[in-house]
Amino acid sequence: MTAQFADFTRQAAADRAISDEEVSKLRQSGWADGQILREEAEAIFALQHALDEPTETWSDFFVDALRTYVLNGSEPRGYASEEEAEWLIAMVQADGKVCSLTEFELLVQVIEQGKNVPEKLKTYVLETVEREVLTGTGPTRCGGELSDAHVTEAEASILRRVVFGAASDRPAAVSMREAELLFRLKDATLEAANHPEFKRIFVQGVGNYLMGFASHSAHVSRERMLELETFIADTKPDIGRFMGQMFKAAPNAFAIVFGKKDEGPSREEQVAEEAEITPYEQDWLDAQIAANGQIDEYDQALLEFIAEETGEA
Repeated sequence: MTAQFADFTRQAAADRAISDEEVSKLRQSGWADGQILREEAEAIFALQHALDEPTETWSDFFVDALRTYVLNGSEPRGYASEEEAEWLIAMVQADGKVCSLTEFELLVQVIEQGKNVPEKLKTYVLETVEREVLTGTGPTRCGGELSDAHVTEAEASILRRVVFGAASDRPAAVSMREAELLFRLKDATLEAANHPEFKRIFVQGVGNYLMGFASHSAHVSRERMLELETFIADTKPDIGRFMGQMFKAAPNAFAIVFGKKDEGPSREEQVAEEAEITPYEQDWLDAQIAANGQIDEYDQALLEFIAEETGEA
């Protein structure tokens, strides 16, 4: 951490305020080398907790800087390590809760923009989203509002960003626990004046879990990505020569070395197979619908969507 960066954060914390001009200088000194270091990230968190009235400019910097540290603080870029995930959770929970909507936005962006994060962080973010949607109040970083009385448009948008986020359980698809989260939120707010967008994310999210295709290779673990990057970075001539000779001598050897199997079903066949609701999925759906003792308007919209997609409407 540069002396200038330390001076800026220390003085701002003492003043309990930071101007937009000071934020600009902090951004320049903090990213001078293209990275945010651990001590800088901790200083930013400490300043966040010290400010009486954080400005929009400061909040944007806070989210940008901390997201950069968590996802790009170590190789490979875009992945949070176990240590970085535990650090983020500890910093957010310093006072036993997510103490600001700015920190909430940080958690959402880590899932939305990361390539993959540890299971512990995924679980923590989902639990935080559920709690904030049901009990949170106040303006969000995206310009909307959190409400503890109903699901707002902004809250529905946050759900979509997290559930379909690149670092979620199933990137671009929905997992069982995410679908169950949507059911719990629906049952908890059934009599409330929820925004129509919530019904859409409920139907699309649960429908995606039941019928959507999710590639098993969509997520690459951080450890596997490190192995691949190390292999690609190894440019010694003997390796290139060996690979070339191997291909000439035995073109099919690559399939053996890299574990490639015989061609299976096409993507179209896999998508069609995933679209069929299995007996297990049907039992799961029946249990979720029966949880509140009725087939409500959300359940009905979901059932109509499934019937239309399966050609049974």
